[in-house]
Amino acid sequence: MTADDLLIRKAEKADAEEVFALAREFGLTFRPEREAFDAALPALLANDDALLLAAVVGGRVRGYLLGFVHLTLFANGPVAWVEEAMVQSGARRQGVGRSLLEEFERWARSREAGYVAMATRRAPEFYHALGYEASATFFRKVLR
Repeated sequence: MTADDLLIRKAEKADAEEVFALAREFGLTFRPEREAFDAALPALLANDDALLLAAVVGGRVRGYLLGFVHLTLFANGPVAWVEEAMVQSGARRQGVGRSLLEEFERWARSREAGYVAMATRRAPEFYHALGYEASATFFRKVLR
């Protein structure tokens, strides 16, 4: 794959099958269910404070990133949060993840976000190489 083969764009409803398949690769506490996915996708695509990006190679979605910008009190304005980022296992280490994050950062800057953050334990070397630093411990409580 070359940089010319990769297209980063806003996801579309037509990307649903491929994005859903990628979301199922997370393998975390929750297993994505199609009915919930189909209900959430149109709302996310219509949300001005959300950005769902698709990384397209050879006409196929090989990765996606879902992030949000929201207001804060402590940071003197908006911040950006990456909720989900997934690259298909066979497409990793080819610039897909980097390109997704760089496009999200451009969007976050255009929304005047003070920073971009995410919660992840995976691929710390990747995030460090892009200028991210460990900042906090992540706590969660499953409610359902």
